[in-house]
This record gives sequence, structure tokens and C-alpha cells, in this order.
Amino acid sequence: MRFPNEDPELADLVRRYVTPDRRYLKLGGSIARMTAGERADFTRELGGAAGDITPDELDILLEGGWRERKTAAWLIAVAYRTEFRERLGELLLASGVCYAGSAYCLAFATFGTRADADVLAAYLDRYLRRPDLYYDQTAAIGALLHLDTKLDADQAARFVAPDGLWHQWIDGPPRKEHHSTPDRYHEGMSQFRIVVAESAEHCPAKKR
Repeated sequence: MRFPNEDPELADLVRRYVTPDRRYLKLGGSIARMTAGERADFTRELGGAAGDITPDELDILLEGGWRERKTAAWLIAVAYRTEFRERLGELLLASGVCYAGSAYCLAFATFGTRADADVLAAYLDRYLRRPDLYYDQTAAIGALLHLDTKLDADQAARFVAPDGLWHQWIDGPPRKEHHSTPDRYHEGMSQFRIVVAESAEHCPAKKR
């Protein structure tokens, strides 16, 4: 892992893409609390950054900590850089840092293919069997349900069935007391997809 305080190249990218106006902190639930004007400014700037950053620079950010990886995954989603599918899949399955996994899930929801659904299903197969770990299972189930709707598929069904791994994970031990339903996580992921789409309108590197 690379660290900005030890790596001038990474530090420069953090200054340009991660920390402007505390971007890395806003990539998530705080978007819903923005005014219409704040959201318009945010998505315009995010789209511009996604168009400006190069693949090599994204690779460097993905070697950093959670702030760098989270921001990189959002920029990848906005620019629809599907060439990062394999790398993001490796990072999601490894779950080496906190807070970044939900952004990887968003990228897969954005790419929108069966290959992306397969990555999410593989993650859930691994980590729903670990009730002792509260990682990005909620984001992954939301993203998989989003893709099931888009692709007219039912990959999530076996996880959310009454005797499925989702409920086993919720029940623990330890039991997850503060959680919502898979449908709510689906709704949340769909809202983030709207933010990605709004940002992509300002991204000249967008591939579709």
C-alpha cells in the first residue's frame, strides 16, 4: 500500500482528486443532504475530475488507502472505465481496507453486466458466510438487486430467501441490530447510480 505522506506522486493525486472540497467524505450518504445547487456543483466537478484523470493515475490511487480507493472507484464509475472491472473485483474480494468496498459495488452496478453481477455474487458467497465480519455486504446486496432489475435476472434470490445466507448473516452471531432490508439497500444503490449518471453528463471521457 502506498501512503501520501511517503509518496509525492500519490500525494499530488490526492491533492488533485481526493481532497478538493473534502470530496472523499461526500461520496456517499451526504450527497442526499445537499441542496440542488450544491449537488449540481458537486456532480459537475466530479464529472470533470473523472474525465481528467488518466488510467495510470487511477491505478496509483487504487494502491493507496481507503480515501484514495473510494474516490478512484467513483471516478471509474462516472467515466464508465470497464477496463478496471478485474482490478476492482480483486480489491472487493480481498476487502483489505474499510470504507472503499461500497464504491467498488457502485462501479459494478454502473457497468451493469452479468460479469459484474457474478463478482458481487462471489463476494456475497464469501462474506455472508462470515457473520463475524460487517464489511460491505449491504452495499453488495443492493448492487446485485440493482443489476437483477436491470438484467431481468435473479442472482440475489438465493441470498435473500428465508433460509438464505443474507438472513444467516443478519442473525449472526453477532446479530446485526442496526440494519435495513435488502430492498432499502437496493434503493440506496439506485440513488447513487443517479448521482453517477448526473456526474457522467459532465465527463468527456465517458464511454457511453
